[in-house]
Amino acid sequence: MFQHAQAVLFDLDGTLIDSAPDLGAAVDKMRVDRGLPSLPLEHYRHMAGAGARGMLGIAFEMTPEHPDFEAMKEEFFVNYENCMTERTRIFDGVVDMIERLVALGLPWGVVTNKSSRFTDPLTSAMPLFATAGTIVSGNTTPHAKPHPEPLFEAARRLAIDPARCVYVGDDERDIVAGLAAGMGTVAATYGYLGQQTDISRWNAHLHIDSPTELLKFLQSA
Repeated sequence: MFQHAQAVLFDLDGTLIDSAPDLGAAVDKMRVDRGLPSLPLEHYRHMAGAGARGMLGIAFEMTPEHPDFEAMKEEFFVNYENCMTERTRIFDGVVDMIERLVALGLPWGVVTNKSSRFTDPLTSAMPLFATAGTIVSGNTTPHAKPHPEPLFEAARRLAIDPARCVYVGDDERDIVAGLAAGMGTVAATYGYLGQQTDISRWNAHLHIDSPTELLKFLQSA
């Protein structure tokens, strides 16, 4: 599955970048603005990969069915837009991994469920993404992960057979999408993982505890 890889695709939040501090700050501001006590980042981190649904669920125990959810979601989005590059950092080892992929001549890209409203300014502000061959956001295609279409779109943009691509993500829906697209799948255990901790049930082809592990595996395949 990995021996003939010609491109590597990555999820964004929880895989390449740790955006949990800014996501948590955006929703925590909503709590403070309403006179509620601030919560520590650790309270939010495990659901950072679930976007507004996860953050509002943690901060206010609010589900998408709540009548105020859409208004609260937009408030969260505005808050996040105002702070999304203040605390977000690149995971240790990612820069070295990407530089090595480029040196090996392996194209790479991003496939995220994050809307282009946030993906475009965020990736434009971070030099890491200057060498990305493609960035597919959650609203780039009619479907978001776990549907495989965003991964197919990335492969089309890179002009590479999906079967020759590897997809790396930290959430079960990443692995579901990658498997459906016929790609080699890698579960990044250093990411957020949501509330699901038994990643063996995801049936990923490979688990890595750090970005450098992926690099070593690709080089040895």
